[in-house]
Amino acid sequence: MSTVQTKRPWVGVLAWLVALVIFFPIFWMLMTGFKTEADAVATPSLFFTPTLESYVEVQGRADYPKHALNSIVVSFGSTLFALLLAIPAAYSMAFLPTKRTKGTLLWMLSTKMLPPVGVLMPIYLLSRDLGLLDTRTGLIIIYTMMNLPIVVWMLYTFFKDLPRDILEAGRMDGASTFQEVTLLLMPLSLPGIASTGLLSIILSWNEAFWSLNLTASNAAPLTAYIASFSSPEGLFWAKLSAASTMAIAPILIFGWMTQKQMVRGLTFGAVK
Repeated sequence: MSTVQTKRPWVGVLAWLVALVIFFPIFWMLMTGFKTEADAVATPSLFFTPTLESYVEVQGRADYPKHALNSIVVSFGSTLFALLLAIPAAYSMAFLPTKRTKGTLLWMLSTKMLPPVGVLMPIYLLSRDLGLLDTRTGLIIIYTMMNLPIVVWMLYTFFKDLPRDILEAGRMDGASTFQEVTLLLMPLSLPGIASTGLLSIILSWNEAFWSLNLTASNAAPLTAYIASFSSPEGLFWAKLSAASTMAIAPILIFGWMTQKQMVRGLTFGAVK
């Protein structure tokens, strides 16, 4: 017991060091956003006169509320559709498996290993021919397909941990498949579904490749908003940091507010 107590302070110190390494870039970006361009490119220093100059110029150059609304609609919309598709798919794989179930799951996961640039041209041409370029609908479809393998895998693992006896009891009482899923399965696995949805929202919010290649102005989310502050003349670090801070602030606040649900869902079924 004494050995464990002796090691605990070192574990705490190590955890704080790791946290500082992870969050230092965010802190530096936040601080740079309050500098002038001259201070931002000068020798790095923690002492400077804060100014809102970069935030004012960023607001005047681009329509932040429009980009933020696009990010919200696309992230939450794609997550909703991904869950609507993934819940019945994961249910069938978890409770009605066949000899091809494992192979299907591995195939779905393997699609995440494909570099997005490898399918950029066909997806771009399809979006153009279907009139989906620079539209929220087009991004929602792409983001849904992009996150679907991960969503199915996570829900599959959550559903596998549920006791089959409860579902079988509902079946014996005359519950239909729809009632079994909506009245029994989903309430029992709500923490897992919630954490899966939160992860999908975060992944969609941070996606930059497809938003930069499939949008121009109408449906551009905040990732495209950030990229607009890099120009052929160079990188304006203060303005870029201010724009990045404004882009990540909503998802950071959202993640902080939902961290308990995220942790609860990711550990769902781990302890029985």
